[in-house]
Amino acid sequence: MTYVVTRSCCADASCVLACPVNCIHPAPGEPGFGQTEMLYVDPRTCVDCGACTTACPVDALKPHTRLTDAELPFLELNRAYYDTHPHEDRTPMAVVPPQRRTSATELRVAVVGAGPAGLFAADELLRYPGVTVTVHDRLPTPYGLARAGVAPDHEDTKQVARLFRAVESQPGFSYRLNTEIGRDLHHEDLLRDHHAVIYAVGAATDRRLGIHGEDLPGSASATDFVAWYNGHPDHGSASYALDGERAVVLGNGNVALDVARVLTADPDTLSRTDISDRALAALRASRVREVLVLGRRGPAEAAFTLPELLALAALDGVDVLVEGWPEDEPADATPKTRVLAELAARTPVPGRRRIVLRFRTRPTRILGDDRVTGLTVETAETAETVEASLVLRAIGYRARPVPGLPFDETTGTVPHDRGRVRPGVYVAGWIKRGPSGFIGTNKSCAQETVSVLLDDLEAGLLTAPAAGGPVPGAHPDAVGLDGWRAIDEAERAAGRRQGRPRVKLVDREDLLAAARSAAGRRPLRSPNAGSRPSGGSGPV
Repeated sequence: MTYVVTRSCCADASCVLACPVNCIHPAPGEPGFGQTEMLYVDPRTCVDCGACTTACPVDALKPHTRLTDAELPFLELNRAYYDTHPHEDRTPMAVVPPQRRTSATELRVAVVGAGPAGLFAADELLRYPGVTVTVHDRLPTPYGLARAGVAPDHEDTKQVARLFRAVESQPGFSYRLNTEIGRDLHHEDLLRDHHAVIYAVGAATDRRLGIHGEDLPGSASATDFVAWYNGHPDHGSASYALDGERAVVLGNGNVALDVARVLTADPDTLSRTDISDRALAALRASRVREVLVLGRRGPAEAAFTLPELLALAALDGVDVLVEGWPEDEPADATPKTRVLAELAARTPVPGRRRIVLRFRTRPTRILGDDRVTGLTVETAETAETVEASLVLRAIGYRARPVPGLPFDETTGTVPHDRGRVRPGVYVAGWIKRGPSGFIGTNKSCAQETVSVLLDDLEAGLLTAPAAGGPVPGAHPDAVGLDGWRAIDEAERAAGRRQGRPRVKLVDREDLLAAARSAAGRRPLRSPNAGSRPSGGSGPV
């Protein structure tokens, strides 16, 4: 028997470190680590010990005897990786990254952004004695896109929160949530109170199409739509045109597939997830029967990952089809095109909702007077009008400029050298590298940034913070770790009553009220409270 990685995983390397025979790759330090869609188990050397399943924070590993029909393709996917990446130089032992040492007795760091990039950066820093980290975010809740971007029916992916809860529990860690830099605190305040500041603010906006009709009601960003159904407090009162039979999603990345899947899902199935109650009510009343997903590129160049495509193809009760397979496209060129070619050969079942993937098609105009009624699209040979009441653009995220930092408008990133903007100011995550990669990519990205920060510390390039440190009560509505835990427990308790993982609070005032219910309403813990024992935490 062999164990199998069954989805795009977090790639944090916990399973690699746990494996006694080093059969999971790519490992830290190897080409592709942090950039591949997933990790892979070599079935020829797996000894069936199950150590990887215990270590995996998102339950992505299964023995092959427990695979569902929908998961069976992952068995071949894991095996095939080793045809081109044999890793024959392996030794039967865990690959343990070397632990860096630092002579510093105190290091105080502010991290701006409580998503995966920011929390991985905090984790890397807290491996060293004498380090304290305060993580800031403008929302009352942490985890960024892991909370507000992962589709509600991907509950397994959301289990990466286990990693983040472990980071939060480390001595020297503190939150200052519901705190917007530039309003409640300023860049200069952070520099005054800390040795260094790491900005991990992500990419909060979407890219634009630049075509006529893009601003009509019924034309919207998939980024906002995802935030809406995930209960993001900035989007709780939004509404979308679900009164027509067809919706069009522009783009062919994982977000496009997520949106198409949610729009066609059985509301009763969604009711067992942590989807926003308001979104669930709207989807119950939805008349959408077809979602057309349009991509400019061909099947082989589609941006969605193979694990996401396999999950889409295995949907029960929804037809997933490929329309108009390009004649010059080899069907067996890659594993992805083989799956897409199989979908192109499917026969639709009358009466079912359906998702239709179409390639090499670009939108030229969104139609309508006071709301969207359709759009015109073109291929290399034809042009046509497609009727639709809802058009969602899923063509990528884009970062906003950070006050006080340089910004490259072309790439949508802060210029840097391996994460260093200048000594004392650093970036990590999408604001550093652009909106690319997976959850695990943020780990290796954060490692690079923290390594450079420590180089600057050892070189004496960091300025000591002002005496006394941050004032815990400076911002009265800030939410600390106790407040976040109170929010988390309130949502989970409501979920238990309904048989769901959680029922999200979607209004900021409700979130703050839950935070204030923390026992004793203790003041925010100063980042100087507590210190890490010598030796660090080791891998989470």
